[in-house]
Amino acid sequence: MIQVIHRALDILEIISAEPEKPRALGDIADTLGLNHGTCANIIKTLVSRKYLEQVGTKKGYVLGSKAYTLSGNDAYRKDLIEMSAPEMEKLTASINENSLLAILNGENRIVIHRISAEQELQVRTAEEKHVYDSASGRLLLAMLSDADIERFIAKYSLPAEQIWKEAHTPEGFKEEIAKIRAEQCAFQVLPGRQVIGLAVAIYKNGKVVASLSIYLPEYRYMNMDKIALVEKLKSTANRISQKLKH
Repeated sequence: MIQVIHRALDILEIISAEPEKPRALGDIADTLGLNHGTCANIIKTLVSRKYLEQVGTKKGYVLGSKAYTLSGNDAYRKDLIEMSAPEMEKLTASINENSLLAILNGENRIVIHRISAEQELQVRTAEEKHVYDSASGRLLLAMLSDADIERFIAKYSLPAEQIWKEAHTPEGFKEEIAKIRAEQCAFQVLPGRQVIGLAVAIYKNGKVVASLSIYLPEYRYMNMDKIALVEKLKSTANRISQKLKH
């Protein structure tokens, strides 16, 4: 048992040496002289506990949110936050609504940075929510490859009707994913809460790495120029994506 703990810590130390560089399972196992099956089982546990995060199928592992929480380090995905924060502040100042930066982690989307507006009535969304139950999560899911989406469904199943009514059947799910991809924006009405969520993608090197979203009361949304709102959201995400190129 103690040996397993040592091996788990060795894996974390190897990945933390270059936290932004994904390390493949085989690379980790060979570096530590571990049996690949043993290494895979340890990594699987670390992923399930969110100490590691799989970047993509066969694309390697990076530190997960829990690893940063342990050290009290709020700079999870530091490059994303540093590049996004100033633009998010401008967006929130412009529309006076909360803006959120989120990433995909397993079956959940995790908020890694938020800017709060000065509205008397604020919409607060949980730091961690299931992918199906948030506009940001749906956006991040839709931007995965078809193969990754199929694996996601095989592992977590389709959404329950009460969570995502339009997507609880295979046909409906495909239509919703296609719609999000076509519009480059995910839209959600939170049932029973009169809350609207809008999310768009942030890219790095041609890959979606995060979502930028806003959540606001439905009555304020109905009184806004909706096209202009989405355009501001998209243009902010585009500026962040441009910054991440450098």
